[in-house]
Amino acid sequence: MAAATSSAVEARSIEMIPPGERHGHPKSQFTLWFGANAQITAIVDGALAVVFGADAFWAIIGLLVGNVLGGIVMALHSAQGPKLGLPQMISSRAQFGVYGAVIPLVLVILMYVGFASTGTVLSGQAINLILGVNVPAVGILIFGAATALLAILGYKYIHALGRIATVLGLAGFLYLTFAVLTKYDIGQIMFLKGFEWPTFLTAIALGAGWQLTFGPYVADYSRYLPQDTSERRTFWYTFAGSVGGAQWAMTIGALAGGLSAAHLGGDFLKNQVGYMGDLAGGGLIAVFIYLMIVSGKLTVNCLNAYGAFMCSVTIGTAVNRRDTVSRTARIAFILVVIGASVLIALFASKDFLNLFKNFVLMLLMVFTPWSVINLVDYYKVSRDRLDIPALYNPNGRYGRWNAAALVSYGIGVVVQVPFLAQALYTGPVTHWLGGADISWIVGIVVTMLVYYPWAKATNRAPLETIYPSEHAAAARVPAS
Repeated sequence: MAAATSSAVEARSIEMIPPGERHGHPKSQFTLWFGANAQITAIVDGALAVVFGADAFWAIIGLLVGNVLGGIVMALHSAQGPKLGLPQMISSRAQFGVYGAVIPLVLVILMYVGFASTGTVLSGQAINLILGVNVPAVGILIFGAATALLAILGYKYIHALGRIATVLGLAGFLYLTFAVLTKYDIGQIMFLKGFEWPTFLTAIALGAGWQLTFGPYVADYSRYLPQDTSERRTFWYTFAGSVGGAQWAMTIGALAGGLSAAHLGGDFLKNQVGYMGDLAGGGLIAVFIYLMIVSGKLTVNCLNAYGAFMCSVTIGTAVNRRDTVSRTARIAFILVVIGASVLIALFASKDFLNLFKNFVLMLLMVFTPWSVINLVDYYKVSRDRLDIPALYNPNGRYGRWNAAALVSYGIGVVVQVPFLAQALYTGPVTHWLGGADISWIVGIVVTMLVYYPWAKATNRAPLETIYPSEHAAAARVPAS
């Protein structure tokens, strides 16, 4: 496959990135993931820890623990990108089978559309505040169009947007942190409650769940790095950007939520975007904060749209056995995803959006067992040895379905149900735990116990990585 550089639109999709098209430095992972995490929805996520009953101080500590734990999992996925040069969900065919990998993909796409729609609402509000417009549709449509354009252009432009969002995010978050600490007496909202395990565990779950949602597509943005890129560097740059950006945003959110609950600084939960502008003091500084909000949400919405496109194509090519997708199909896929998120943002009532976000949070239970299976196989069973052509052939080494992964995945999802603490459903065990949601911890432990010995006994990995024919002449690069 010849490299196609004549068009601004990314030429590659689900195929392995050829060595001649690899480029960049793992530092790019820091700017991308910091920009994607230092944004308004992460601020809201942090505020929810206080809304759910945690003291502001313990909420911040719990969010940090969750971000670190989830960030480790997320960054381990990212470290696979340079070695494999494959989209994350294509490589998961090595565990689930070519057809079996489709099962979690449908729920993944629904989650991406859900997050994209709620992000579109918030960004639309920021755009309207910049323009001085009161019609919600104006900001929503402008933001939707910008997301579609950048997601269609692809990898290079999304990384460039991440760099811009990182610069704006650093400046904006420094100012917001200064404003919170100087305008209000933070001591009035700290240590108002004693330490409580249920609310502390909920804060951990909010941080960990935030990071785990990136798992199905994080390697999509490291797969263009040169094949000899250090796995450790890829891991640490990704981890630092994602955890650093998210924790900073969630800390501001926890403080804002605490101030709102104590009636000391406006009502953040009812008007998150306007609250940030008021905190900035209005005027040109508020406009800058709104631009920061738009750039951060644009970055993560592009990731969601691009990820949904890659997942959709992975589903389609499992049937037609193709390993490439035309630019026309690429554009069509992305427009459908963006169109769906814009329609939800335009026509959904506020109550419906809250229900939809709760539904999306319920879907987080599908990521924990999936991540466990993918990481255990890559690092402990196959040890990064893949038969890459077989990933596109249902009759190949990995087959259509892999019982070890599918059964383990099903058990890992079902076993979490009694431990859930969501708005749509609260499990019976959760009541005994005082309302704490430890479902993801149960999912990790049980999935690992079921999958690891089964996968070791039925290991399908080749002795050495098998590359497509155009890569066969390239020397295999040792693991770093």
